[in-house]
Amino acid sequence: MDQDFRLWPRQASELAPRVDAIYIALLLMALVMTVLIFFFVIYFSIKYRRGSKADRRLSQGSYLPLELTWSIVPLIVGMVFFVWGAKTYFDQVIAPARAIDVYVVARQWMWKLQHSDGTREINALHVPAGYPVKLTMISEDVIHSFFVPDFRTKQDVLPGRYTTAWFEAKEPGEYHLFCAEYCGTDHSLMRGKVVVLEPADYQAWLQGGTPEPKSRGEALFRRYRCYTCHSGESKVRAPLLEGVFGRTVALADGGSAKVDEGYVRESILRPKAKVVAGYEPIMPSFEGQLSEEDIVDLIQYIQSLSAPAQTP
Repeated sequence: MDQDFRLWPRQASELAPRVDAIYIALLLMALVMTVLIFFFVIYFSIKYRRGSKADRRLSQGSYLPLELTWSIVPLIVGMVFFVWGAKTYFDQVIAPARAIDVYVVARQWMWKLQHSDGTREINALHVPAGYPVKLTMISEDVIHSFFVPDFRTKQDVLPGRYTTAWFEAKEPGEYHLFCAEYCGTDHSLMRGKVVVLEPADYQAWLQGGTPEPKSRGEALFRRYRCYTCHSGESKVRAPLLEGVFGRTVALADGGSAKVDEGYVRESILRPKAKVVAGYEPIMPSFEGQLSEEDIVDLIQYIQSLSAPAQTP
């Protein structure tokens, strides 16, 4: 078999051995159960075959120790797998705070990736070894799935909703990136690679690339005149955006919402869905005017706005 396509992919991320351990344990348990079932099927087929003198009388009453055994043992085994799987799942979906942010926009049939400094790539993602990388992903058309077999990383990428995933590559190298969800005629061509570099080489790559500064988001903010409402000097009352990203805000309907990528995107496209308490629902929708990449740029710009300094 070609070394690029292994029957058992490499364990190239920190989480890969843990995912494999659960998978192998489930396989072994299924193998044991299969052997036991086949054994008893064959055993009883021989014992109660036609013409045998086996005792076929129905058992009277119940045998409590046996009933407790087949109830408690599967419960314990099931709970062990549940706790084991849940712990691994939460570790897999909750990215470390120090993770490097990368935005991913999927479309038929390519991956568009943008680093936090604005550097963009298509069908290739450069990351440093030994650092966690958080992916915030959305699709421009249909459902895709970001899949790196060597990292055991697989996450659906949905239109209209942000999903996240993270990984930490262990060593430099190139790793296959696939779309694992059938997304159209040329689905099989929607592939790329993750290039893992030494940290120093990664910094050199960033400086030698074609970075597009985060100011693109600011330019969009000004082009669409968002500042006319979202600034302290505006005559129209709208929530200020400095330092708001990551906070929880009270809503006019009595609820609350955390200001994250999904909330900002919804506020841009459907501003009347979750209006901040104390403000009128007067913001127009920008649906159809902004691409997903434009929205990602705006989110990164808003995310970069720090809270104003408090005057003593």
